[in-house]
Amino acid sequence: MGLFGSLFTGVSALGAQSQATSIVSNNIANVNTIGFKRSEASFNSLVTSESRLTRYSPGTVSAGRVQRVDQQGSIQQTSSSTDAAISGNGFFPVKRSTDFGQEFLYTRAGQFSEDSQGLLRNAAGFVMYAWPIDSDGNLPANQGDLTSLVPADVAFLGGLTRPTNTAEIALNLDADEAKIDGYGQTTAQNLPVDNIASHFSRGLTVFDSLGSSQTVTMEFRHIVGPMAHAVSGAGVALTADDLIAGNAGAGPGELDGISNGDEMVIRLTDTSATNTDITISFTATTTVQDVLDAVNASGVAEARIDGAGQLLIQAVDPSDDLELIDSIGTPTTSATGFNFVQDPSGDGSAYVYEPEYDITTDTDTVGTGYTQDDFPEFSNTTSPNTQGWWEMTLIHPDGSTISQGLINFNGDGSINAQADPSGNVDIELADINWGNGSDLQDFTIDIERFSQFAGNYDVISSDQDGAELGLRTGIELTREGRVVARFSNGASADLYQVPLVTFANQNGLTETSGTAYSETSESGEENLREAGQGGAGFVEASTLEASNVDLADEFAKLIVSQRAFGAGTRVINTVDSMTEDLLRLR
Repeated sequence: MGLFGSLFTGVSALGAQSQATSIVSNNIANVNTIGFKRSEASFNSLVTSESRLTRYSPGTVSAGRVQRVDQQGSIQQTSSSTDAAISGNGFFPVKRSTDFGQEFLYTRAGQFSEDSQGLLRNAAGFVMYAWPIDSDGNLPANQGDLTSLVPADVAFLGGLTRPTNTAEIALNLDADEAKIDGYGQTTAQNLPVDNIASHFSRGLTVFDSLGSSQTVTMEFRHIVGPMAHAVSGAGVALTADDLIAGNAGAGPGELDGISNGDEMVIRLTDTSATNTDITISFTATTTVQDVLDAVNASGVAEARIDGAGQLLIQAVDPSDDLELIDSIGTPTTSATGFNFVQDPSGDGSAYVYEPEYDITTDTDTVGTGYTQDDFPEFSNTTSPNTQGWWEMTLIHPDGSTISQGLINFNGDGSINAQADPSGNVDIELADINWGNGSDLQDFTIDIERFSQFAGNYDVISSDQDGAELGLRTGIELTREGRVVARFSNGASADLYQVPLVTFANQNGLTETSGTAYSETSESGEENLREAGQGGAGFVEASTLEASNVDLADEFAKLIVSQRAFGAGTRVINTVDSMTEDLLRLR
């Protein structure tokens, strides 16, 4: 090739350095472009093969472009809640418009804002695409496919109501409150005792699907409990020191209907029909305290003087029956003896008392009508605290009963309740009709923080997640990529989740106008990831990713290209001079 080969080499050097200068110029021009990724010039030699070592044929040089899409730009804080930068790997999926047939593009320019139609567009006009979130907070089943993405439309013609789904109450019930015994009323009755004034009530505000507030009243009554029990008649108020057995004309405090030598049997019968008898024999020195001691020592029953001064005997096992038997004389049935109240269930066995509600089988043994399935299951069903029973009633705003059940407290004041599979101790209410045209409503009340301690009734805290009608006040993006609408009532709604799209080789993407990229065979196929999962980065809200151009580095490269270009021109001038000398030869 000789001199002309050297000339071609010099010309190729000028072309390569011109290409490098163009790349540097483009980088510098976009130093302030949000999400821009710089490129570098890559020089490659083109060698002319020569078989003879004594001759050399010069080659040329070419300049290609290498993208640095994988290099992170700096994160800059902004004041817009819809701006977003990606910290780590991934791109926002966008389209030029929502028209059919538009291809997906991928960008890290997250300067999004709402347009006149409610679509989120970035500064280049690209529409954000995201996964829609359903009412239960779930993403589409085909979320790995681009067809699962929809335009992020945040337009709301009206406001938002949020029906109450969960409520949480922490309160204390007074352990010293006198217990209500249905047997001790003017007309003996079984549970429930809701026709008797409550000991404590509390209102809970619930919001329905129309945004209306509904006040549910919770009433609490301290009761003897559902275990089988018997109570003496109201003829004489007893004290522990009272003598029981007397003779004709016995002195004050003694029961005239019980004589020295009388005997009664308290029989407990379990589910296997096994009887345990507690025999009480009366002498002239037997006191009420002696009876209490004998019963309490048995381990199968408890006895105490109730608030009205009556002897109350109660089974310890929630499933046991309790029977009173006059074995000698009539100490149990005599009108001037204990005069125990007959079983009000009316099943024909006047002194055989059954559990009013069998908590071991969730059975209304004597037809109490409790909706106990709405209440959490009891944790201790074999020996619950006999003095920790409360009847809880939830009352509709129209005065009807929504639900009614039993709760029990352990000896340490904590609630005797078993958590559900989700770990919650809830009252679960379903299909409540508020009567105003709103949807039937389901919601739960968390009662895990109920307690029973001696002292004042006290509501420690009360909270629920519903809200009345609110107007939209703003849209924001979260670090997990959620598009969230905020409302004036304090409610929020998760509308979409923006996926981060990753590629095996993001430097192989093809750059398009608007600081976006399209997929190529070199980049590999797209992978839709949730933020922070599968190698994807995080969405940093109210920030933007700056260009990854280093201005100092670009100017240094520009100087190098300028000098290399000058050197190339010197080669061309030299070869030109040599060629001119050659042409002067005669």
